[in-house]
Amino acid sequence: MTQYGIPFGTTHKGEEVQELTLDNGVMSCNILTFGAVVRRLTVPGREGPVDVVLGYDTLEQYETEGGYLGAVVGRFANRIAKGKFSLGGKEYQLAVNDGPNHLHGGNTGFSHRVWTVEELTEQRAVLTLDSPDGEEGYPGHLQVKVTYALEGTALSVRYEAVSDQDTPCNLTNHSYFNLAGHKSGSALEQEITLFASQYTPAGETSIPLGCLEPVEGTPMDLRQPVPIGRHIGEPFQQLIWGRGYDHNFVVDGQSGSLRPAARAVSRVTGITMEVDTTCPGIQFYTANFIEEGRKGKDGAVYGFRHAYCLETQHFPDSPNQPEFPSCILRAGERYDQRTRFAFFLEK
Repeated sequence: MTQYGIPFGTTHKGEEVQELTLDNGVMSCNILTFGAVVRRLTVPGREGPVDVVLGYDTLEQYETEGGYLGAVVGRFANRIAKGKFSLGGKEYQLAVNDGPNHLHGGNTGFSHRVWTVEELTEQRAVLTLDSPDGEEGYPGHLQVKVTYALEGTALSVRYEAVSDQDTPCNLTNHSYFNLAGHKSGSALEQEITLFASQYTPAGETSIPLGCLEPVEGTPMDLRQPVPIGRHIGEPFQQLIWGRGYDHNFVVDGQSGSLRPAARAVSRVTGITMEVDTTCPGIQFYTANFIEEGRKGKDGAVYGFRHAYCLETQHFPDSPNQPEFPSCILRAGERYDQRTRFAFFLEK
């Protein structure tokens, strides 16, 4: 294996993992070849640099702890009902690894595979992964490429894939953000805006009901800046079932075009993060299943709602929901989605 970056450990299967560093003099990003994980993302704050993503010190934690911290998840991000879908007249059975459903690619999704470094410069890393036909039950040999690039005060992520058979494909990054710093505890005071007039309400096991509902008049209306914690505890059935926000929002505007999806602000550090994406949806998840006392990097202790995820994506259970935008990557066609996380300081 060509040596890039520095060694970060060896998986339980004996695979070497490396840590890559991107730095453009304004911001920096550390990426693991395990899961294509964003382990650190350090951006300018009012009083100096701030690492705004949760992470771990050891490879063992990335292998064994739940939550997919910082990883690229796939072949299908989010949930597929009962792990089943039909395609081309054939029914496929995937692993059931989240209650009754399939989540984030199965028992060993892309988040738990070692990726290959195809290219590394000071400001750009290209990682690739081969997913053979039948892996985790999915059809087709899928070749995946993820490009991380620092662009001024932004981290851009480009997801590309091709398959030799029709297959579901839905890739995202599962970073947990806390703009006050990864060690700073609860993120409920940070402000969130989602550029989404509709969302996909879900049942008790987080599978969409198949309809789009307007956010207006509900605690799901996050179109104007609001502290994350303001409505999270309201007796609204969707929030009760999700233990907080854990929902897919329909990004306003034309799917396929890079457009605003979310904005988050910390008044403590003055950091604003703007998320633009080409994807049709974004999962807003408020770390409702991170238990208190989880050991993080640099001596941090993480807990319930200490961060939030903004996972740009196709809608959950899309293979079974014909009314949703199609997530089927046709043989020989190219999957190509982009997401950009841009950081600014409050004036």
